[in-house]
Amino acid sequence: MCGRFTQERPTSELAEIFEAEDLAGGDGGRFNVAPTDDAAVVVQREDRRAIRAYRWGLIPHWADSAKVGSRMFNARAETLVVSPVFRDAFRRRRCLVPVDSFYEWRREGRIRQPFRVVRADGRPFALAGLWAGWHDPETDEVRRSFTIVTTGPNELMRTIHDRMPVVVAREAWDRWLDPSLPDPGELQGLLVPVEDGSLEAYRVSRAVNDVRNDGPGLILPLDVPVAAPGEPRGEPLVLPFDGAQELRPDLDRGRRPV
Repeated sequence: MCGRFTQERPTSELAEIFEAEDLAGGDGGRFNVAPTDDAAVVVQREDRRAIRAYRWGLIPHWADSAKVGSRMFNARAETLVVSPVFRDAFRRRRCLVPVDSFYEWRREGRIRQPFRVVRADGRPFALAGLWAGWHDPETDEVRRSFTIVTTGPNELMRTIHDRMPVVVAREAWDRWLDPSLPDPGELQGLLVPVEDGSLEAYRVSRAVNDVRNDGPGLILPLDVPVAAPGEPRGEPLVLPFDGAQELRPDLDRGRRPV
């Protein structure tokens, strides 16, 4: 699954990366984005691509209440074409969710230990998303929301969880966003685990478990990065952290030191 992520860059920078118009106007600096929060997504309508702020947790257009969105923050890749909640969005309303990292939890004894997952090259990546518009009868406004598509794990993620978000490669961004694609079935080949070796993961403070907590201290590593089976582990890295520690000045943009 994917239940939290970070968007550390301002939307103006995301607009440059995704060659889109910035219609969100966000400052970035978000280290604990959770379901029901607004977040930046990349959407395309005809030939216009934009960064917009949509609510995380898809609300189908036929829903009676916005509350249903709190349970629809992930969509299983295996059932997109048959799901009454997601199949229409998969056909016509796909988006990209730009993130600098996402969190996943592993059961370790009596605790659920959070891990931060990043690209090995330190660059941001795009998660496969779907979006929908819902008419709010109380305000007469159209509220737009999104969900993140998940699939089975690659070797690294299998050591942490049995699901992971779908990462869309740069060369597939245009195809995923194209609302006029005649046969979305051809996108099924994208709904697979990202290649092994492209991601890294490391333990972070359990302060991230509380959605009220935010700030760069949440992404500081606690110890050695997790290695996929058969890969060598690096030297242990231990940083004392009580959940309130400020970002060290030698950590550029919140990334762990090398």
